[in-house]
Amino acid sequence: MSERLENTIALVTGASSGIGKATAIRLASAGAKVVLVARRIERLKELEQQIKNAGGEAFSVEADLTNANEAGEAIAKTIAKYGRLDTLVNAAGVMNNGATLDRTLDELEQMIAVNLSGLLYITRAALPHLIEAVATSPRKVVDVVNISSVAGRFATAGVAVYNATKFGVTAATEAWRQEFTRQSIRFSVVEPGAVDTELWDEDGWKVFNNLFGKVESLHASDIAEAVAFIVTNPRRVAINEIVVRPTDQA
Repeated sequence: MSERLENTIALVTGASSGIGKATAIRLASAGAKVVLVARRIERLKELEQQIKNAGGEAFSVEADLTNANEAGEAIAKTIAKYGRLDTLVNAAGVMNNGATLDRTLDELEQMIAVNLSGLLYITRAALPHLIEAVATSPRKVVDVVNISSVAGRFATAGVAVYNATKFGVTAATEAWRQEFTRQSIRFSVVEPGAVDTELWDEDGWKVFNNLFGKVESLHASDIAEAVAFIVTNPRRVAINEIVVRPTDQA
């Protein structure tokens, strides 16, 4: 049975578009006050107003999570604003797929910086506050949900560095789950297949279509529903991993 999230604070990275944006909207609809974190502040402000117009509460924080200081500041601003943090959703990510020699070193390194380092920086900064929140939460549990990918389960030609980052996200999530589960922090990973978001550029779709053909892609809201399912379960229920593929994706 799902629970409401009133009196909880959820921080969502990558909230300016795609899965992050859809997740922020969905968690706000469940009653959470949502902190929106991304680099594109104009988009965050538009989303903040959208959530408020729907009767929710949101707070925008501009941050480049590849900078450890900015990631830490995003958490500090959340605590200064609301005094606690109950849910962290790491949805920020980039995908510069294609033949390795067709991608610049900067493009490949960007995936490591955003998908792995950025996730590490904000999770590390959030953990002390998540631990503290357990003690005062009526639900007696807090959540970290990391958005990985089916590319974090299966390696594919033309996806090497993205594979490496998403395998890393999936592995880190499980290791953190084991480390913090006795402190009532539920670590979960969601691994989507093809989702129709800005994450996919022309080269990325070319690689995907060559592998699987044209399929009806998932919507960002489909993944947001998976996240909501995870975090609204009662304390006794920990959903460790969810894989979500389009029906037509082999």
